[in-house]
Amino acid sequence: MDVRGTVAEGFEPVREAFARNFAVLGERGAAVAVYRDGRRVVDLWGGAKDVAGGFPEDGDRGGAWQRGTAQVVRSATKGVAAAVLLLLRQRGELDLDAPVGEYWPEFKAHGKERVLVRHVLNHRAGLPVLDRPLTPAEALDPLRGPEAVAAQAPVWEPGTGHGYHALTYGWMLDELVRRVTGRGTGEWIAAEIAAPLDLDLWLGLPAAEEAAGRAGRVGDVGTPEPASPSSSGVLRARPKRSVTEAYQDPDSLTRRAFAAITPFPDQNDPAYRASVMPATNGIATADGLARFYAALIGDVRVDGRGGRGGVRLFDPATVELARAEESAGPDRVLVVGTRFGLGYMLHGSASPFLGPGSFGHPGRGGTLGFADPETGIAFGYVTNGFRRTVTADPRAQALVRAVRGSLGR
Repeated sequence: MDVRGTVAEGFEPVREAFARNFAVLGERGAAVAVYRDGRRVVDLWGGAKDVAGGFPEDGDRGGAWQRGTAQVVRSATKGVAAAVLLLLRQRGELDLDAPVGEYWPEFKAHGKERVLVRHVLNHRAGLPVLDRPLTPAEALDPLRGPEAVAAQAPVWEPGTGHGYHALTYGWMLDELVRRVTGRGTGEWIAAEIAAPLDLDLWLGLPAAEEAAGRAGRVGDVGTPEPASPSSSGVLRARPKRSVTEAYQDPDSLTRRAFAAITPFPDQNDPAYRASVMPATNGIATADGLARFYAALIGDVRVDGRGGRGGVRLFDPATVELARAEESAGPDRVLVVGTRFGLGYMLHGSASPFLGPGSFGHPGRGGTLGFADPETGIAFGYVTNGFRRTVTADPRAQALVRAVRGSLGR
């Protein structure tokens, strides 16, 4: 595979691991970017822009992954969306310990009066499922998802346990942002995060970018196989109920959480890419994802923007807030043990990042973004070859290990 791009001295193992993903792990098209202390040290890409396209080595140069190729990043979107609530809190506009109903009165119905804003971020709201799943058309309507969650009763007492809110997370977060700011999450991210950092990252792909995508910017992704958090092989403890059994049971929280939209929309449909679902349909380049995380933990220079030190999103107190453990142990939806801070997965067996202080979010099928404040590392990986994995994809993990080795850890 003709891997293109650059790596700084000392990060050559990342290039080797990236090439090996194509040769051994069946990668179709992908990119990886790494920042250290706000400076890009890895910027690699290769393969086919569209998962069904030909490889450049086969003469299909028009279908080659380019440096600016972007992809749907699925649940890696959650980490970007979480930053909105934390930044609103940082600015004094939102209280994480206030009931959600204080900002969104209709939400208080059916026993949800005690659901706090922090419960939305730490997956303790007790609302991972919908009794009546949304159709694809309903899911693309920005009003229908929040309305459905507001009408839903919790399936456990809010705050008493945690379980991954695979899709409902986004509708709750989006409505909170709208009630507090008057803007939707996608609009807020575009103005307050993507523009200052000059990110190739969108929640709600603009029409101009969709047109550019037809000419080779936004690649087509594959259809994920049935999800399985255990397929990465990194989970050490066997749950009392196997993950496979949970996914096969139509009445399980596992199956119902991922079926809150049934059937799931075509991720390559322009209507899907233009919609705003903060749990699942962000679009980004690897560099956009990595630079976002770099700006959470430090200053990033962006064409003279920002102060002398560049652009930074989180102050030190918010970084600590994001990565302080809020939920840990058996996950009522994913079955296996998970760890969450406020909107971010934390380093652990289900979501291995760089080290104990890392925080970020994977996307179902392979995508991964995270930051590690101790080393100043920010990481972004996007792929069009979706796999079964929900958390620890082998291709992403090979790259993380290479970064760790480059740092001598």
